[in-house]
Amino acid sequence: MIIDISQEILSCKVYPGDPVPTIEKLCDMENGELYNLTSFSMCAHNGSHVDAPAHFLKDGKTIDEIPLEYFMGDCYVARTEGYLNEEDAKHILDTSDGVERILLAGDLIVTAEAAVIFANAGIKLLGNESQSVGPEDAPMEVHKILLEAGVVLLEGIVLKDVEEGKYFLNAAPLNIKGCEGAPCRAYLMK
Repeated sequence: MIIDISQEILSCKVYPGDPVPTIEKLCDMENGELYNLTSFSMCAHNGSHVDAPAHFLKDGKTIDEIPLEYFMGDCYVARTEGYLNEEDAKHILDTSDGVERILLAGDLIVTAEAAVIFANAGIKLLGNESQSVGPEDAPMEVHKILLEAGVVLLEGIVLKDVEEGKYFLNAAPLNIKGCEGAPCRAYLMK
């Protein structure tokens, strides 16, 4: 079974202040042209996307410098609500059976204390449903803790109908040289 956990780009959630994705028909068969051709414009952090360390670290790796294995492999979906603290993070890691990719389902905010636990655990990827892993009004601290530890972030995924447990994740980002983030089509396989 394949479970799509991506937002649709044109109707996706957008972080406050980021540009909204737009689409333009350059050629349209409905207008008598020989083919359809579309152009689109969006922020690298719209919808379901991946943050590379360069998003908050001056000399951090860009999206094209991160091995694909970070975005693909076994993952654990943990369901929680509210502020995710240090004890919550420890419990998730204990329950996850040692997988290197953790997806957080629910309306939650990762605290700096929880970020330190995940960073020290050596995971490769941390995913969440909101457009930012940290508090929306002050996301930098949580981002920096995780990105400095080499944890890539998968933000803006849709897990509302996904049960807690172990899955195979594919969230490979678009290969955009020198970019600090990129959209992806994320899905789980059971």
